[in-house]
Amino acid sequence: MFTLLCVFAHSVAAEALRAPVAAESESEEPVFVEADNLTGDKKNQMEATGNAILLKSDQTIRADRLLYDQETADLDGTGSVVVEQRGSTMSGPHLELNLDTHAGFMEKPVFFLKENDGRGKGDMLHIQDQQHYTLDNGTYTTCPADREDWLMKMSSLEIDREAQVGVARHAWVEFKGVPILYSPWMDFPLNNRNKSGFLSPVIGSTTKGGAELTVPYYLSLAPNYDLTLSPRIMSKRGVMLGNQFRYLQPQYRGEVNLDVLPGDAITQTNRTRFGLKHDQALGGGFSGQINFNRVSDNAYYRDLSSEMSVTSKINLLQDASVSYGGGWWSSTARVQRYQTLQDPLAPVGEPYARLPQVNVNAAQKYAGANFALMGEYVSFTHTTAVNGQRMVVAPSVSVPLLRTPGYYVTPKFTLHSTSYAMGSNNTTLLPDASRVLPLFSLDSGAVFERDINLFGKGYLNTLEPRAYYVFVPYQNQDKLPVFDSAQAPFSFVQMFTENRFFGNDRIGDANQLTLAVVSRFLGQDDGAENLKLTVGERFSLSAPQVNLVAPTTTTNKSDILLAASGRLNAALSFDTELQYSPALARIQHYNVMARYRPEAGKVLNLGYRFVSDSLGALIPGAVTATGSMVINGVVYPTFGGVPYTTLGGNNYSVASAGLRQINVSGQWPLSGRWHAVGQWNYSYLDQRLLSGVAGLEYEQSCWMLRLVAHSFTVGTQQTSTGIFVQLELNELVKVGSDPLVLLKQSVPGYKKLNEKPASQPGAVLR
Repeated sequence: MFTLLCVFAHSVAAEALRAPVAAESESEEPVFVEADNLTGDKKNQMEATGNAILLKSDQTIRADRLLYDQETADLDGTGSVVVEQRGSTMSGPHLELNLDTHAGFMEKPVFFLKENDGRGKGDMLHIQDQQHYTLDNGTYTTCPADREDWLMKMSSLEIDREAQVGVARHAWVEFKGVPILYSPWMDFPLNNRNKSGFLSPVIGSTTKGGAELTVPYYLSLAPNYDLTLSPRIMSKRGVMLGNQFRYLQPQYRGEVNLDVLPGDAITQTNRTRFGLKHDQALGGGFSGQINFNRVSDNAYYRDLSSEMSVTSKINLLQDASVSYGGGWWSSTARVQRYQTLQDPLAPVGEPYARLPQVNVNAAQKYAGANFALMGEYVSFTHTTAVNGQRMVVAPSVSVPLLRTPGYYVTPKFTLHSTSYAMGSNNTTLLPDASRVLPLFSLDSGAVFERDINLFGKGYLNTLEPRAYYVFVPYQNQDKLPVFDSAQAPFSFVQMFTENRFFGNDRIGDANQLTLAVVSRFLGQDDGAENLKLTVGERFSLSAPQVNLVAPTTTTNKSDILLAASGRLNAALSFDTELQYSPALARIQHYNVMARYRPEAGKVLNLGYRFVSDSLGALIPGAVTATGSMVINGVVYPTFGGVPYTTLGGNNYSVASAGLRQINVSGQWPLSGRWHAVGQWNYSYLDQRLLSGVAGLEYEQSCWMLRLVAHSFTVGTQQTSTGIFVQLELNELVKVGSDPLVLLKQSVPGYKKLNEKPASQPGAVLR
């Protein structure tokens, strides 16, 4: 249908003689004619009958009879007329077209679009020129020819190929013969370019807001500016207006979000959310960033969001910074604070504001040595906790003594200097103080390789021992404040760091050696890592004395860490980690994760997490407004029933706790075209479901139905439940609430079943 941009006629006689017709039109491209019978007269009229074909450029016109006037460039085709270009076709009983002006018409056209498998028909196609068409009383669908599960019908369809826009007038959509959507007009892009118009409506229901309807309207203000207005009707609360403005320029980009719910019917208050993200290139290596977020009240996300990752927000970032990158050195100056959303049943500590913070980092190589400098100045501000200023200067030098393909030895020396000036709220009378500590480390390792054959398959097997020594002298730091520091959890990453604390308020004394070994089994054909085994332990030559969390044992040996990961075959992979305490003769912690994914649309995930109740755990993460913890995107209401305690910043601990959690998720075909999808995240110690998803998907050739229920914890003794029902008509519209973001977050490896390959983009009708 849309291929009549430049009709090409081409002609040859029935005897396979192929000769060009004189090109007297404005197009200098030759026109060819081929037919069973070919006749002409003195008026330059040519008649081709019987399997007639006209060719020009990359277009073909076929018909039972073609009459072509070489002087006027008029073309008249009758009897099974087919116009074809680049795989798209249009057919009808009669076509009149002028090859100069490209104006004409086709009666009873039937069209097919190769780009998105769209097809349709109409009473009449009016061709204004090479770029503009109008279809009278047309229908459209992406269903195959043998079925019409859904149809879009319209009184007229205007196609503007220059602007790549289609406009349907008095359009309605029928599904299984039942009208489900009507619009006086519906516009859509003919390519992937953004186009103003209504987006897919969102229909759903939540326990907090009741039945909901959102009808977004997209405004393409310019190629680099757009605005989306999203009125959201909630039966229990009222009408919220969501606004998102995005902009893009060569030197800056960003977006502004403003949501307003005037007169919430439940709280009798005005509810608002404002967000601004802005990135600016200032030139000369300088750049600026703004990330500012604010809501009207503590319960905003718990009441008005249906996404677990959003309802778990507690600290909303308000940050502005200017950065410089000069090659060998860089610097950032920022002001930063948070809006902390509190749950009255589980209050949490507020993080410090940094007003301001200045960081400087530099690195240079000289005479085979690596020189580096880390500097920081921060003014910490808090409404109730002690305020203060901290200055850190930490120059370092490392020298690779041996670096060959199989061996390395690298000593490093750092001089860490810290100064404090105390401010207001200093109720414990902490004095101004300074601390200077040397940190020495020696990192060494080797890589050995061999070829090995296991179970009839060849592998490259590596053995990678590593020894890491750290020495830091002891210095009493009890009189120093704790602004943003916490004791890091024991892990493979922490074993090979100079300081066992996050932040700069504490520098741990150390005289310790870490020994570890890694072995890999790499496929000889593809180099893929089929198996990785790791074991490590740390030995202290003197007991550490600087602690923020009381040590569980006094032995000079750390817990043993073991890890294994790999893939048993192309479909089955696993990842495990275990922490064992020789002193307590018990397992302190382990994670087990496995994934089975034989093909796209089939995936099963299993995860189990255990933490001993004697671990005395320190948890780095983000505590929500409800007192829950978010670790790696998973919400934990409590740690084995024990509330969290703030240690400053975004790090929290529990004195004695345990954890027993299982997380199962998957996507799998059932009977026929039905597929199941779901997630089950359960805490055995809390004896409650942390997050659950249960859904069914039905896939047809040109449409898809999704039915999804979601329940998750949003606060202390609070649970939110949402229902998602979505009907997606391929390449046209989605009706209902969209669960795709939820499914992708909850089910790792989830595949959208009707998703087209990237190499086959289709025109998406909005």
